[in-house]
Amino acid sequence: MDRIIIKDLLLRGIIGINPDERVKKQDILLNIVMYHDIRAAAQSDDIKDAANYKLISKRVIEFVEDSSFLLVERLVTEIARLILTEFSIERVQVRVEKPGALRFAKSVGIEIDRQREDFGL
Repeated sequence: MDRIIIKDLLLRGIIGINPDERVKKQDILLNIVMYHDIRAAAQSDDIKDAANYKLISKRVIEFVEDSSFLLVERLVTEIARLILTEFSIERVQVRVEKPGALRFAKSVGIEIDRQREDFGL
């Protein structure tokens, strides 16, 4: 299966369990790999046959910036669910990182790999 990659999408949002994390937006770094057969789009050269990564990224940005989850585990799962339920993507890998969340670490994060059937689709 072909892969569409969105690399190092830096957003700001509410994520965390500490009181200061609940009021002040912080950096959230996303990496997304979407599995989608691109042959029809390659043949037609028409966006209607493609997984429109601009629309997908705009939707993910809106979702993350409007969310306020406590755990990275929940955020990464809900991003995967959104992509698989709202777009014609069969499988997705999503990594969510919180830069600077741990002292002496550049970043901490979680990466998951989900398919449509993981969400009953």
